[in-house]
Amino acid sequence: MYSIGMPPSPVSVCPPPRPSAQDAADRLPPHLAQAVWPGHLLGAGTQRVWPSGHPLLDAELPGAGWPAQALSEVLQAQPGLAEWRLLLPALRQVVAAGGHVLLIGPPHVPHLPGLAQQGLPAERVIRIEASTSAERLWATEQALLADGLWAVLSWLPQARAAQVRRLQVCAGRQAGPVFLFRPERVLTEASAAPLRLHLALGPCPHPLVVRIVKRRGPLHETPLQLASWPPGLMALLPPDQQGPLSPPSSPLSSPSPTVPASRPPLAPAVFTTVGLPAPHHAELDRPAARSLP
Repeated sequence: MYSIGMPPSPVSVCPPPRPSAQDAADRLPPHLAQAVWPGHLLGAGTQRVWPSGHPLLDAELPGAGWPAQALSEVLQAQPGLAEWRLLLPALRQVVAAGGHVLLIGPPHVPHLPGLAQQGLPAERVIRIEASTSAERLWATEQALLADGLWAVLSWLPQARAAQVRRLQVCAGRQAGPVFLFRPERVLTEASAAPLRLHLALGPCPHPLVVRIVKRRGPLHETPLQLASWPPGLMALLPPDQQGPLSPPSSPLSSPSPTVPASRPPLAPAVFTTVGLPAPHHAELDRPAARSLP
């Protein structure tokens, strides 16, 4: 008779408990631990931020402001919709700190007297007219690599994911905020920008409707409505439409003179430029600004 011995049963050994994310972060060197953020919390980081001037938006942005040394993408249905209303408070801070505002391929020529009234003097605003996608990308990259303090606003409707990734690397040298304006059709495409927003206008009196598409932190699916009308324009709205959108002081501008209830009739806009040379727009802006009431 043969007896066959059974192999000993394996001894079950419980694996050691996995360290939590906080424990793992505590074991990192201090300069690395500061850059780690749990996915359920807003990332703070160590880079500088520029407050947006909209308290509701700052409460949802990592670090409570627009990031420096990184890209911020603003997606819209059409360019020139509401960029200035969203960014003017932050741009004023850059100018007050001694920086400049650089516009690359804007869809419209900026109105310099209006920007000056909002705290952006003409000598601090630089416009680069770049018509092709290659020119805009090259100008944006050179601006990000240049020394000095800049707020870079670049309209890149045809940029590809690899090109945005390259700009994100270049933005690491820029101390000011960097904004890329792209069409909303790229909403579902991947992007190296750490912050992506979708910008639209709500019904009258047209508050800014901002949806945070991507950020360093948990998802935020509820759109934010930001009141951003200057007091001078709010006076033009009917009283029943001003509502909560008429704060005592707007973040976009200092108090401006009250608009008179009645205005003199406008002169007929009949003139001719036949035979006259095309004037430079800056020469027209200055007398036009002086003639404003």
